[in-house]
Amino acid sequence: MLGAMLPEEVRPADAALPIATRLEDVVFYVPHYMGPPEDLALMAHMPNLRVVQLLTAGYDNALRHLPAGVTLCNAGGVHDASTAELGVGLILASQRGIDAFARAMPQGAWLHSRRASLADRSVLIVGAGGVARALRDRLLPFEVSVEMVGRSAREGVHAVAALPDLLGTADIVVLAVPLTDQTQGLVGVEFLARMRDGALLVNLSRGPVVDTDALVDAVASGRIRAALDVTDPEPLPSGHPLWTAPGVLISPHIGGNTTAFLPRARRLVADQLRRFAAGQPLASVVVG
Repeated sequence: MLGAMLPEEVRPADAALPIATRLEDVVFYVPHYMGPPEDLALMAHMPNLRVVQLLTAGYDNALRHLPAGVTLCNAGGVHDASTAELGVGLILASQRGIDAFARAMPQGAWLHSRRASLADRSVLIVGAGGVARALRDRLLPFEVSVEMVGRSAREGVHAVAALPDLLGTADIVVLAVPLTDQTQGLVGVEFLARMRDGALLVNLSRGPVVDTDALVDAVASGRIRAALDVTDPEPLPSGHPLWTAPGVLISPHIGGNTTAFLPRARRLVADQLRRFAAGQPLASVVVG
């Protein structure tokens, strides 16, 4: 009987398909969360594979391994809350100097100064998906104005064509887009030049959305600041200039990796298995 291959940590107790023990038996595959490339390469050895359910919101790494005709689903909704929480944290830490205070603690330095507020700032979110919407909803109570940019215009969302004009209006620019051919290198010299002096760039998406060399030059000049949960390359090598650049705060790609992950991932996998077994449409389909 054909079945599913699921990581033990997210295997639902009521899995709708038997667990496969041979690659040729796999029709529904859930790679490990943030696993090695070899996990994705296994798809090429699953001749009966029909569905790949990722545990990440991003899916760019899986595309190069996805066999023709196989449906690919991402973890829509699983990481929205946690990634948005981190986005708020990175913004607050950067605006209020919390990272500088933490670094000064071992020396007992009292760094009293007036810092930038989050209140009354203008925020531009590049992206209009689940993470972007969750971040917007968490930022609004801080008394900020929020604009969003998506692939096409709709209520509350500007079309991507408006992005060049909007960049100069924002104190904080947040990246919350998938890595695609259209978004790779989106943030380059021209993008950064259009940002306000002193503005904060926050990257919650994927490292290659930003041209790293252009960002290094922009932050080294002190003209803009950056808070990055993702980088290119990643992990960021020791000695890379971003580690010591002024006004830069880096977290090690932990946006979705919280205690909220496992219960939400289990619910997603269980629901998708039930849908698949019943012949119902799957959720969060990105290819197929």
